[in-house]
Amino acid sequence: MKIKSFVGASENAVLIQIWTAMIAMLLLKYPKEKAQYEWHLSNLVTFVRLNLFVKIELMKWLNNPFYRLARHAERRQLRIQYG
Repeated sequence: MKIKSFVGASENAVLIQIWTAMIAMLLLKYPKEKAQYEWHLSNLVTFVRLNLFVKIELMKWLNNPFYRLARHAERRQLRIQYG
């Protein structure tokens, strides 16, 4: 667990930041242990950060992070004829 600097100076602010970092680590280590893919924690943190707002199934992605999404069959756009 690395905390580069503390945001607040009070004891309460420091404790909140330490607890938050510990909870974040636990939230990342649990799926790391459950995944079939051999993740390094630093790589998992980076990939989660990059894919945070991507709508994918978490465990499917954790087990196979480099799969390609199935593309829908190409649909042709209808043409409107004028005149």
